[in-house]
Amino acid sequence: MPSSRKPRAAPDAPKVGFNPLYMQVRDMLVQRMAHGVWGPGDALPSEQELAKELGVSQGTVRKALDDLTDRNLVVRRQGRGTFVAEHDEARILFRFLKIAPDDGAPVFPVSRILSAERRRASAEECARLELERDADVIHVRRIRLLGGRPVISETVTLPARSFPGLAEGEIPNNLYGLYAAEFGVTIAKAIERIKAVVLAPEEAALLEVAPGHPALHIDRLALSLEGTPVELRVSLCVTDLCHYRSELH
Repeated sequence: MPSSRKPRAAPDAPKVGFNPLYMQVRDMLVQRMAHGVWGPGDALPSEQELAKELGVSQGTVRKALDDLTDRNLVVRRQGRGTFVAEHDEARILFRFLKIAPDDGAPVFPVSRILSAERRRASAEECARLELERDADVIHVRRIRLLGGRPVISETVTLPARSFPGLAEGEIPNNLYGLYAAEFGVTIAKAIERIKAVVLAPEEAALLEVAPGHPALHIDRLALSLEGTPVELRVSLCVTDLCHYRSELH
């Protein structure tokens, strides 16, 4: 699938306001990433160059970059500089993937696509993805496997306007990496709701368990760098051999 990422004009630096100066610098850098001035994996200018361009101290720029590092939006590499973070499997494994096997280290699950189609959004999808009425969405269904066993049945819903052609192309295992590389959409954070459910017959068959088997229902809304909802993901996970892992800081 050819890349559709097109850098847009960089926004102006934030005006002086109530936020500390380093936060204004941080937000301006985030906007540049969101507008494609710097894409995933790109090197940022040096602290000295940024400070000169923005008319602030190098210490202010360093504090802004520290904040972005803490948010996993940039990566500092000793002796090489600061780079826009990529959604590679290693990073997603510890930041966004919360399902881990009981008897070993976390691994990235294998995905099997069941269907991918463009259709009209439901009222709930419009509300949660902040879409206009009658907007189209891309609807992806897949099964995710750990150790060859299906453990997650997943439905992913995306605004069609933000991901043109996704349903017609090959859909890789790493969706967040695809969003960033092909469509210029970087997932900055996600909000999850989790509850215990029992599986209906159709979902139980996909996960190779009996109807009524217990499962985790994980509802995730993923947001872009600009804070826009860009993905609604509902996962049903059987936890016989795995668990939900969360790190608290």
